[in-house]
Amino acid sequence: MSESGIARHLYFLPKHGTGSQASEQEAESAGASMVRRVLEGEEGAFDELYKKYSPMVHGIVLARAPRVEADDLVQEIFLTVFRKLDTLNDPSAVGGWIASIARRSIADSYRNATLSEEIPEELGAEPRPVNEVYEVLSAIRDLPEAYSETLVMRLVEGMTGPEIAEVTGLTHDSVRVNLHRGMKMLRKKLGIRS
Repeated sequence: MSESGIARHLYFLPKHGTGSQASEQEAESAGASMVRRVLEGEEGAFDELYKKYSPMVHGIVLARAPRVEADDLVQEIFLTVFRKLDTLNDPSAVGGWIASIARRSIADSYRNATLSEEIPEELGAEPRPVNEVYEVLSAIRDLPEAYSETLVMRLVEGMTGPEIAEVTGLTHDSVRVNLHRGMKMLRKKLGIRS
């Protein structure tokens, strides 16, 4: 399967708005501005914050949790963001702050999960669009965190490198390196020759 084939098969999830591409300084000031507007109680400001950062959060969740739980986890994470937004010390670092809340929430969710009787697969399963999708997503989840998150944001959420850098606070070079190394590792894991 080619890289474009991988992307085509993973592009099966609903799209979230990703906002426009901007320089790192503009992104920082835009994030800080959104935070201030939310804290001041401006109507619709949290919706804007959600639209900008939900693809990143969704990518982080998909890199760690089953797809069927992703939407609920994203909602829980943004409830936490809303409740704790006034504790954010540096509003220009809102993307990294939201990402860390997402990572902690997922870890806590699975750490605190109680073991229960397993539901038969045919009862709890949702239809699988393409078996290859699950094979690729499983392979991505097995990669180191930095690569898996970045690849899911790119291949599943459809975000560009600059958009990933903008919302995560990573440099453009870091995102580029993570995507390059992650794709190389993914190809190897899937037995695809470069």
